[in-house]
Amino acid sequence: MGKCLIAQSGGPTAVINATLAGIVKANQENPVYDAVWGGLHGIEGILQEHFVDLTNMGEEENLILRQTPSSALGACRYKLRRSDPDAFKEVFRILDKYEIDTLFYIGGNDSMDTVAALAAYAAKHGISNHRFIGCPKTVDNDLVVTDLCPGFGSAAKYIATTAQQTWLDLNVYPNSRKEIFILETMGRDAGWLAASSCLSGIVDILIVPEVPFDREDFLNRVKVIMEQKSKCYIVVSEGARYSDGTYVSAGETRIDAFGTVVLGGAANALQQMILEAGVSQRCRVMDLSSAQRSAASEQSLFDVEASYNIGVHAHELSRDPSFTGRMIAVKRYDDEDKPMEFFGIEAEKVSNIVRNFPLEWLREDYAGVTGEAIAYMRPLIQGTPDIIIIDGLPAYVLPYYGDPKLSGVNK
Repeated sequence: MGKCLIAQSGGPTAVINATLAGIVKANQENPVYDAVWGGLHGIEGILQEHFVDLTNMGEEENLILRQTPSSALGACRYKLRRSDPDAFKEVFRILDKYEIDTLFYIGGNDSMDTVAALAAYAAKHGISNHRFIGCPKTVDNDLVVTDLCPGFGSAAKYIATTAQQTWLDLNVYPNSRKEIFILETMGRDAGWLAASSCLSGIVDILIVPEVPFDREDFLNRVKVIMEQKSKCYIVVSEGARYSDGTYVSAGETRIDAFGTVVLGGAANALQQMILEAGVSQRCRVMDLSSAQRSAASEQSLFDVEASYNIGVHAHELSRDPSFTGRMIAVKRYDDEDKPMEFFGIEAEKVSNIVRNFPLEWLREDYAGVTGEAIAYMRPLIQGTPDIIIIDGLPAYVLPYYGDPKLSGVNK
């Protein structure tokens, strides 16, 4: 039957490992493959032949893996470029060497590009003994076709919870103490994460990449709110930008290995504008940074189950020898008996395309989101999984890319 190989790439999420757990568990219950291996640090580690055997993972470890944030197999920012045929030849040499039939690649937009590229190379060269299947994950919720991206629901739950709790903190002082709070979320090109803060019901101003930022309009809106309430709660995406495309971010931008911009500092820029304009003398800033994608303590049960079941269905669909170059997508139903459907979509139809937050779901004057947006997001944050605790803290699986003697459940 050969082996299957699972790898993870790009930025991690709070539920990315649930997909890994789903594939492993599915093969234990219904063996399609003789062995299930993990590729360490994505395609970069595969090229170095860094693998770990996950075939006989125990039940406890599998359960704890589902609540473990970050990428247990390690991730990478390696770009498999179509202009480098030698890299493709090396990947296929390695797959042949270790008798690997199927590569499951868990990741976001760039990872789906890798799946599409490997499948296209195989088709072009008449290679039929290897299949490539993408499993979506991204806190940005910006993959097209699929109704949701595992990772977003838990990040949204964390962001909305943080907004709610810091808003309560902001309002402990009387109105004579005028103060502004600015929360910065991830979201280079899409405003899904920032918009999710509106699930809290407390956001006064929302700034996302989809709507060009206007400094004067923004400051006027802040003034109005301060006159009305003496307090103002602002949420901004890191990718907020002016009409000419330049970023609001105060920090210098840089480019990562995928050629994408690395951002941060939009909240600080807004703070500076507010202070310089004399709108308020008190303005606090909070950048959620990597916490929003690693806060497994705020996992959404819906999100965990979606991620896990993507792994299960990816494994099942891989039975079909022709199922390759596809990503597992999700469609939701308003049906308790069948809340979700999983199906395959060509990875090339997903890669290199960003699903923006719908403009029709944004209210004017930076005033947040519509009821349609809330209705879409609210189900994604529902439920809390039963968390396994060790010594008062959530148990987690030690990274498989670390010392082999230390891998496994933390104890």
